[in-house]
Amino acid sequence: MAETALPVTTQNKREEPGFVRAIGLFDGTMIVVGSMIGSGIFIVAADITRQTGSAGGLLLTWILTGLLTIAAALAYGELAALFPHAGGQYVYLREAYSPLWGFLYGWTLFLVIQSGTIAAVAVGFARYLGVLFPSISPNTWIIHPIALGSRYAISLSVQQLIGVVMVIFLTFANMLGVRTGKLIQNIFTSAKALSLFALIVLGILVGRNHAAIADNFSHFWTVRGAQPIEPGAGFLRGLVPTVTAASGFFGLFVALGVSQVGSLFSADAWNNIGFTAAEVKNPKRDVALSMAFGTVIVITLYVLANLAYLCALPLAQIQNAPDDRVATAALSAIFGPVGASMMAIAIIISTFGCNNGLILAGSRVVYAMAHDGLFFRATGKLNKRGVPGVALIIQGIWIAILIMLRTVKPDGTYGNLYSDLLDYVVFSVLIFYALTILGIFVLRKKKPDAERPYKAFGYPVVPAFYIMAAVAIMFVLLLYKTQTAWPGLVIVMLGVPVYWLWSRQKKTAA
Repeated sequence: MAETALPVTTQNKREEPGFVRAIGLFDGTMIVVGSMIGSGIFIVAADITRQTGSAGGLLLTWILTGLLTIAAALAYGELAALFPHAGGQYVYLREAYSPLWGFLYGWTLFLVIQSGTIAAVAVGFARYLGVLFPSISPNTWIIHPIALGSRYAISLSVQQLIGVVMVIFLTFANMLGVRTGKLIQNIFTSAKALSLFALIVLGILVGRNHAAIADNFSHFWTVRGAQPIEPGAGFLRGLVPTVTAASGFFGLFVALGVSQVGSLFSADAWNNIGFTAAEVKNPKRDVALSMAFGTVIVITLYVLANLAYLCALPLAQIQNAPDDRVATAALSAIFGPVGASMMAIAIIISTFGCNNGLILAGSRVVYAMAHDGLFFRATGKLNKRGVPGVALIIQGIWIAILIMLRTVKPDGTYGNLYSDLLDYVVFSVLIFYALTILGIFVLRKKKPDAERPYKAFGYPVVPAFYIMAAVAIMFVLLLYKTQTAWPGLVIVMLGVPVYWLWSRQKKTAA
């Protein structure tokens, strides 16, 4: 089907090369798997066990994440088949509601969701490369921190430089064409999936720690060492109780809701294949299948990886793993000091492949926005290799800026601005996912006769399950993560005046 959702003039069609349909079902599945598996699976188990306080809570968190992610992917398949165009979720929201809702998603994706994730993964790549090469240090400055007021600064350490270089390299590689991008993705995704599978086998079969197994599985649901979860704002303290996972049903509900922040973020980016639909050989079939196959593969690996942690480490060691590096602690328990190096190599491979998929996919949303007159016109053009080269460059520049921007902590040390921004938008990401799946119901009424090569699995029950579960998690986050939930809404709403300006400029140009 032609790219009808992104209208261009006949003259532009003659002058511009078109997208190259080079992504098959295997390639699409590798984009999904590769974009989902970053570094989160290797570290978030520590925080989840501190919140849920039990081995059962850890596994239940991931099972819930798996059910939500797979339910969402199965629902998105209908939208992907209905609108097989570049831009994915941006297009779905635009068609279901209005151009404003599509823009607000694209704005937030470009500003924080995609770019902030890429920045975090790039710095993670550099951090673990520093395990092998200690000279890659966060404290060896090329540009010493320069204050930007009392709370922010900009700097360039050797670690940051490596992150920036990684982004530049992958941006350039993807400018060479989608075939180059998918080749890198296939190689590194295969390597990282095998690495994660090896970790699972080593943890469950080779490194079985009988003391850890007895500790975790004999007290599977016993809550131990769970942190108190306090209301997220002062005005809520008299209205909402401080709880732990041991505080009855409500306490467990809150703990599972809060723990979804880490697990859902680690399982995110499964929708990225939808952004590249214009380059998929058979988009009406393969985008939906790639989402389904990719999410099932990753969630299976994630649940088994956490089972491996429980077989190798007692709960207390998972909760208190140095720097939350649970996977490193597990391999160190099996192989000694060399385990840290083995894990560093696995995460280096994982983060490199993850960022390639994110960089490839994210630029297609900017391209789609530009075609609607809602972003810089140049980003809506394809280069001679059939990829949005200018969109890739602008995306890369913004990511590099995010890597260099720092927050100043009260003790005078430096944090990363992208880390704070990502915390803020987790709540907003859930809103967009819920709205998009609700869009299935909306579009069945708006476009009842539209061709639907694939229909949402289990409609209306499965999509409704996701929406209700997402609303429940958002409810918990509003009460107990208030300080990060409301800034995310502010970031989204800042897009409203920006949309108005772009729309006004579009009308003036017309």
